[in-house]
Amino acid sequence: MPIRVAIPDMVSPSYFPAIAAVELGFFAKEGLDATVELIFPVTRTFEELREGRLDFVGGAAHAALYAFKDWRGCKLLCALSQNMYWFLVVRKDLDAKRGDLRILKGLRVGAAPGPVDGLLRMLAQSGIDPEREVKIGPVPGSSGSGVSFGMAAAKALESGAVDAFWANGMAAEVAVRRGVGAVVVDARRGDGPYGSQHYTFPAFVTTQERIDVSTVMVSAAVRAIVAAQAALKHDPSLAARAAQRLFPAAEHALIEELVRRDAPYYNAAISEASVRALNVFARATGLLSREPGYEEVVATHLSP
Repeated sequence: MPIRVAIPDMVSPSYFPAIAAVELGFFAKEGLDATVELIFPVTRTFEELREGRLDFVGGAAHAALYAFKDWRGCKLLCALSQNMYWFLVVRKDLDAKRGDLRILKGLRVGAAPGPVDGLLRMLAQSGIDPEREVKIGPVPGSSGSGVSFGMAAAKALESGAVDAFWANGMAAEVAVRRGVGAVVVDARRGDGPYGSQHYTFPAFVTTQERIDVSTVMVSAAVRAIVAAQAALKHDPSLAARAAQRLFPAAEHALIEELVRRDAPYYNAAISEASVRALNVFARATGLLSREPGYEEVVATHLSP
């Protein structure tokens, strides 16, 4: 039977190991007929997983809690990469300083459901009231079928529809190269408040039911992800081949360089420390009501 893998943003480096695992044939090598598709936003992606219409989701680890209360019914299988992976980009003419979140006061900031949680928490940790001091909302043009959020965000910044956005590395790269945006926060590399790079991470997720019923298949899928990560780390030029069918020409030309930058973070392991940080973040944002143990969150017997 075909295996359905969904991600919430396609033209992006955020979930690229999942794309590569399908497009470079690593699922096929494990005997799995897999496809990768776009379902936005990430909250809906996980709802589709919960309802049994998907086999796997590549998405922000904390966002699974929107569909699976207190981690009941789902498990994190492996990390697609390490650390929180979004960028805060503002209009270049504002001359913002790196790491200065105060620049957002009074600005219109575009962010997607799910990822916005990271931005809101960073603002709160910085002593900024995100409801009273910043205007955060959806990006115009990002809700249409098949639209990649990051590309919509970069376009909105260029057109003046927003003053800043919180989005993926592709959006940040496009805005910077077009001369319309400047990076204020690269969350993965520690520009935000202390500990913020560990709020969440891109994870490969399935349901507990899928694990129970199809353990062999799930194990094979994890191996496919790990193999794709290893291949991309060894040869980032493979990213261009993996993206050829799915990316527009301009973004296709950028993906190899973005994967090369992110390759040091391609580690599938989910540590106990990362789960503790994830749960602290989820409790702070109101998504988690208790303190689950590591094995309640991670499918430890299947993890790499």
